[in-house]
Amino acid sequence: MSEALLQLKGVGIRFGGLVAVADLGFAVEKGSVIGLIGPNGAGKTTAFNLITGVYKPTSGKIFLEGQDISGWPPHRIARAGIFRTFQTIRLFYGQTVLANVLAGLHLQTRQSWWQGLLSVPSQRKEELELRERTMDLLQRLELADLAQEDVASLPYGVQRRVELARALIARPKLLILDEPAAGLNDQESEALNRTILSMRAEGISVLLVEHDMNVVMNVTDRIVCINFGRKIAEGTPEEIRANPQVIEAYLGTEDDDELDVVASAVGVGQSVGGAA
Repeated sequence: MSEALLQLKGVGIRFGGLVAVADLGFAVEKGSVIGLIGPNGAGKTTAFNLITGVYKPTSGKIFLEGQDISGWPPHRIARAGIFRTFQTIRLFYGQTVLANVLAGLHLQTRQSWWQGLLSVPSQRKEELELRERTMDLLQRLELADLAQEDVASLPYGVQRRVELARALIARPKLLILDEPAAGLNDQESEALNRTILSMRAEGISVLLVEHDMNVVMNVTDRIVCINFGRKIAEGTPEEIRANPQVIEAYLGTEDDDELDVVASAVGVGQSVGGAA
């Protein structure tokens, strides 16, 4: 097994008397794609919020490359190399594609605000370098021809790609994708699959929450399934697809014949579930 980039050990959080996540543990190895699945309200997005510092765990520890990051604020976690996208698109409408993606570099600029205000030579040189780097990424994601377009005027699927580009431009160690295929058609989902696999080939680790089983089963190295905030299964896509506990969590049945039918459906990429 590869070295763990991210590791959760006994992580939990409660809101008053509600236990949202309990004793959650799994690892994301360097250069791997890990899927996090579960039925509605299972705690998937809450787990993402714990990893990215939106919430502070009430129990357990979260490690990034062996360093305890439990309870770090989001900006510090981003500086450490963890970036994310969201279920709902969060772009700067009224701004161009290029401006939106450049915003993902705000943690990596070396120049101060006054250098930018005065447009000193070092600031102009850095801005040129960042624009070239951004245009190269847009070219790879087939967005270069849209660089000067207002993101508000673009189709939903293209806006999703812009959001992904904004996260990728920061060269994350770990990219957390929260339902990136939501609202995409079949062609756009296939393009997303290719993008995720290319990211893995470049050494970027990915933690993915997704209800489109065609995406999950085709791009992940391993899948973690949670229900009611607790891990109920972990394994390869093939192992998860055949796991009765996983199918029961989604469908609420223990009938063997029905489990076989559902397992076959998931195996050919049928989408199940809803919002996290």
